[in-house]
Amino acid sequence: MHKLSLPVPGDDALAASSALQQLIIDDIHLQQGWIPFSRYMELALYAPDLGYYSGGATKLGKDGDFTTAPEMSPLFAATLARLASQLFSQTAAEVMEFGAGTGKLALDFLSECQLSGIAIDRYFIVELSGELRARQEELLKDFPQVQWLQKMPDSFSGIVLGNEVLDAMPVDLVIKTADGWREVGVAVVDEDSAPRLIFRELPQACSPDKIAQIPYADELPAGYLTEVHAIASGFMHSLASMLLASGKPAASILIDYGFPAAEYYHPQRLQGSLMCHYRHHAHPDPFYLPGLQDITAHVDFTAMARAGLAAGLDLLNYTSQASFLTAAGIAELLARTSAEQVMAYLPKANALQKLVSPAEMGELFKVLLMGHGVELPENLLRLDRSHRL
Repeated sequence: MHKLSLPVPGDDALAASSALQQLIIDDIHLQQGWIPFSRYMELALYAPDLGYYSGGATKLGKDGDFTTAPEMSPLFAATLARLASQLFSQTAAEVMEFGAGTGKLALDFLSECQLSGIAIDRYFIVELSGELRARQEELLKDFPQVQWLQKMPDSFSGIVLGNEVLDAMPVDLVIKTADGWREVGVAVVDEDSAPRLIFRELPQACSPDKIAQIPYADELPAGYLTEVHAIASGFMHSLASMLLASGKPAASILIDYGFPAAEYYHPQRLQGSLMCHYRHHAHPDPFYLPGLQDITAHVDFTAMARAGLAAGLDLLNYTSQASFLTAAGIAELLARTSAEQVMAYLPKANALQKLVSPAEMGELFKVLLMGHGVELPENLLRLDRSHRL
């Protein structure tokens, strides 16, 4: 039984979670009693009408389960707009956002363009959820540049934005045993006539391609459990194909929490990075109330960069969120509000501190820029950490 001490959801939410759990159990039975963890995570997050991201519950902000950088401060998106304005001289004046959520990043980005006279032709949002699209349409109704897409187009020349997109992509779990690496998936057991989801490892050896992501895999200790990121790597390949297809300059800016591979698969990180978020409580149990909580894993930025490079993109920059935002001019944007206007200035300054402080988001979050035919401003290149990948 789960012993987590977390806020109790309402009856409707419990009923939806129960329905999703039954859907997952049915899928496990159809697959002869076992599914990869990536399949479980896909259903828990994206099952139509029931998954965490495809259901109707509030996800972000004080009433949700976690808070993202765009929700903290409009300075975050404004800084991205400022950088985009410099890149638009090389690319089409178009933006494509993945993982737009509430639409807050798009709202602040476009508001900054309006305020600063940055010409932008179109702002595409790739959105699979009808419920989220409806929210975004209401929030962004005053910006005719916004267009919604249900899938990634074949080609695009412009700037791609993805804030906390990669961490929400399903991962596979693997464990090092005395007999080598094994894949850990999800099975179901009956306990007092109540079915329960459990982890279960396969007896046969893992396929070598799943372990290829892990440096020094042979040297890690028995019992070492971690994630591998085949779906996110596949996304990077698709992203590269889209950006290269136009034959014109393009760039992608991906912001997320994670590490380069040498840190991600550190011998002391024995249980990986999988984490769940429910009503601003973080905990490690992915089977707790499926559909009502977020399930994430940190990003292996080395794997993402390698996937992009293998597909033909250039690695333009890799650095911390703090270094990126500072180099891109977030402090100058804050300075537009006078420090003497204390009531207006202090909340903005406090939010900026959270975005760049090493104790908050500044170092845990990284920024990966990949593209082709694009040169970054010199102030960004000076802070590049690509050698750490």
